[in-house]
Amino acid sequence: MRLKIRLSSEKPFINLPCNYNEIIQGFIYNNLDSWFAKELHDKGFKDPETQRKLKFFTFSRLIPDKRSYIKDGQIHLQGNITLVISSPFNNFIQSFAMNLLKAGTLKLSNEDLILLSVQVEGLPEYQEKIYVRTLSPIVVYSTLQTHNGRKKTYYYSPFEAEFEEQLIINLQRKLRTWSGDSTLSGSIRPYKVSSKNQRVVIYKNTVIKGWDGIFELTLPEGLFTIAFEAGLGAKNSLGFGCIEVWRKSLHA
Repeated sequence: MRLKIRLSSEKPFINLPCNYNEIIQGFIYNNLDSWFAKELHDKGFKDPETQRKLKFFTFSRLIPDKRSYIKDGQIHLQGNITLVISSPFNNFIQSFAMNLLKAGTLKLSNEDLILLSVQVEGLPEYQEKIYVRTLSPIVVYSTLQTHNGRKKTYYYSPFEAEFEEQLIINLQRKLRTWSGDSTLSGSIRPYKVSSKNQRVVIYKNTVIKGWDGIFELTLPEGLFTIAFEAGLGAKNSLGFGCIEVWRKSLHA
């Protein structure tokens, strides 16, 4: 399930730091029931095999109705803005939606925003092969050890075989944690992706590299569902890996 939230400002532009993922993440947690936000943040859902904690939500970049530009480390968004938030956890979606509707006026960093609408959307109809576009960059990485024993994060590009391999393993982990099933496989390949689609985001002083673009997904229904609801790749709850349908077929 996902929410499409539309927000407006009385000012002509909404101004935020360029790297605003932490702001949006905080906005989400602040608009959940407090006990629920604490439980999700501190515990999440634990993968029975790897013991990794998963949060099971993702969100898009802010999408302006009109235009945006960057100046002096700030992004300026003109017109109303849309934020998409997705999760397989219905209690999460319901808690967030209800608290938004109760609030009316919302705070995003130093910006006072007015809630225009909250739209609930279900999953797209399943089909084995589908083309999706990123609403926030897909992140795939491994933590490696250097010769002197230090840890180093290596971010894969869609043009490396490990990118697809890690995406499928990640989806299997999510499905295993959510429903207990992890036997499924599939493929995720770049369709319209170039070097220009690489994105670099600073989150809490950490550099994160991800990729936007159009991807071809060929997945069984279980992985299809978890990809749309929980996101593709890593760091979903930091605002990465949110997708939407681009085309159901190249002949459509």
